[in-house]
Amino acid sequence: MQQFADIADIPPDVRPIYERLRSKYSLEFDPLTVRGRRFNFLHLSDIEPLIGDKDVFADTSDFPFWVKIWEASIVLADFMARLPVNHASRVLELGAGLGVAGLVAAGFGHRVTITDYEDEILDFPRVSAAVNGCDGVLPVRLDWLAPCDLGLFDVIIGSEILFNSRFFTPLLNVFERYLAPDGVVYLAHDARRKSLGGFLRLCDGSYDIAVKRRRFHSAEESFEIILSRFAPKKNNPFSSSSVSL
Repeated sequence: MQQFADIADIPPDVRPIYERLRSKYSLEFDPLTVRGRRFNFLHLSDIEPLIGDKDVFADTSDFPFWVKIWEASIVLADFMARLPVNHASRVLELGAGLGVAGLVAAGFGHRVTITDYEDEILDFPRVSAAVNGCDGVLPVRLDWLAPCDLGLFDVIIGSEILFNSRFFTPLLNVFERYLAPDGVVYLAHDARRKSLGGFLRLCDGSYDIAVKRRRFHSAEESFEIILSRFAPKKNNPFSSSSVSL
């Protein structure tokens, strides 16, 4: 892990944000290399005070999903890094947390709106975007239960956002509100996420769904990540503008 030497290493425009976060949390930057490009992501160096002994796959009712870089986010980031760039298109990241997938997408040329439900959470990708020189990133607070007007997006992405079934219907409403007529949704989740199957069944009537399993290897263990693609049934999900999973 890379710890910046001092506050002078933080770009001046986000330095006040970084100082505010540092007054509340223990922080560090975690390096991640995607398709040959190196990124540094601001995150908490100690998440124990926030999660205690909570089991992220057993009880998700109040788990703070934003506190760590998830393996599913890295898999989705790698996928976005090889998605062909259309400078006229827009990408929306839902439940972005630390913004890994969205910032990597921006780093590879996509125009990205990064969203989460608390503005303080978005301060982390705000700092990371500046540190990594990711232009074309717009952080916006978004409540799925009361979505604001953001316009339409050609691509919607999210990782580890299917943690609570009570948000499934609001999430589908978000898809309907923001997805462009020829748009596509890409979601990534750990295969242990039991709620994924229920969400796929809920979407089956409205979306053509493609699923692919990806193996992610960390220094300590191996993870099976499920990458899912959702295209409205009125579209042809295998058109020339689509990208194979």
